[in-house]
Amino acid sequence: MRTFKYVLKRLLFLVITFFIILTITFCLIKTLQSEVPLGPQGQTELARRKALGWDKPVLVQYGIYLRNLFTKFDIGTSLKVSYMKPVAEVIFERMPPTILVNVLSILLGLPLGIVLGIFAALKKNTWIDHVVSVVIVLFISVPSFVLAFFLQYFLSFKLGWFPLVMYSKAEAGGLFTWKMVYSLMLPIMASAFYEIAYFARTVRAELTEALTSEYMLLARTKGLTQSKAVIHHALKNAMVPILPVVIGTFLGVMGGSMILERIFAIPGVGDLTLKALSTLDYDLFVGTAMFYTLIGLLGGIVTDLSYGFLDPRIKMGER
Repeated sequence: MRTFKYVLKRLLFLVITFFIILTITFCLIKTLQSEVPLGPQGQTELARRKALGWDKPVLVQYGIYLRNLFTKFDIGTSLKVSYMKPVAEVIFERMPPTILVNVLSILLGLPLGIVLGIFAALKKNTWIDHVVSVVIVLFISVPSFVLAFFLQYFLSFKLGWFPLVMYSKAEAGGLFTWKMVYSLMLPIMASAFYEIAYFARTVRAELTEALTSEYMLLARTKGLTQSKAVIHHALKNAMVPILPVVIGTFLGVMGGSMILERIFAIPGVGDLTLKALSTLDYDLFVGTAMFYTLIGLLGGIVTDLSYGFLDPRIKMGER
C-alpha cells in the first residue's frame, strides 16, 4: 500500500510539473510574435491569426489550447515547417531517425563503458586506472558537438572513411539498412563517447566500493577465488544502482540531440525543434517541448521506481 501511494504521489507530481513547464513554454513562445507581411499576404495572415484566436491575450490563447488538448486530443497544427499538418503526425514522422541514432549509440557505449569501468576498478591505482580516468574526464568534459566537428574533420574530410552527413533514404535504400547505419557512424560515435565515459565512471565507482566491502572479505576467507568473488558478489551488487540508470537511458532514446542532428543533417525530432523555433511555428515548438518534457519526466520516475524493484532492501515511500 505504501508503494502504491508513493507511485501515485510521483505521478501526481509528474502531471503538475508537466503542466507548469507547458504553461511557461506556451507563454514564452507566444511573446515572440512574427512580423506580419505587407499587402494581401499580410491581410491573409491577420485573418488566420484571428481565426486561431491569436489576437487574444496569451492566457486566453492558452485556455483555447488546453480545451483542444483535452477535448480533441489536438496539440496543434504546423503552419511553417509542414504546412497544415498535425503536430503529432509531424513529430511521429521525425522519430525513427532520432531513435535509430540514439539506440545505436547506447548499444555501442553501454558495453564499452561497463567493460572499461570494470577494468579500471580491478586495476585501481595503477597506470591503467589512471589512463581510463583521464579518458573518462575527457569524454565527459568535451561537448558532443565539439567531438562531432573533430570526427567530421579527421574521419570524413581528411581520411574519407565516413560521409559528412547522413544519407537520404533514397541514397541508403531505406532507413534501417547497413548503408544508412554506415552514414550515421559519426553521430553515433559522437553520442556514444559520453555514454562510454558516464557508464565507465559509474561502474568504476560502484565496483570499487563493492570490492572493499566486508562481504567481499568474507567471500575470500571462505575460499572463493578473486574472479569468482568479483563475478558472484561484487559485480552483482555493483550493478544494482547501475541498472536503473541504464533503464532511464533507454527511455530517453527518443530525445535525441538537437545540435548533433543539425550538424549531421539528421531529420529527427531535435532538428525539428530548432526549425520550429527559428520559423516561429508556435504549435510545433510547443508540441516538441511537450514531447521532450514527457520523456524526461517519465525517464526520471521509471528510474526512481526501478531501484525498489531491483533491490528489495530499498523500500519506496519510506522515510
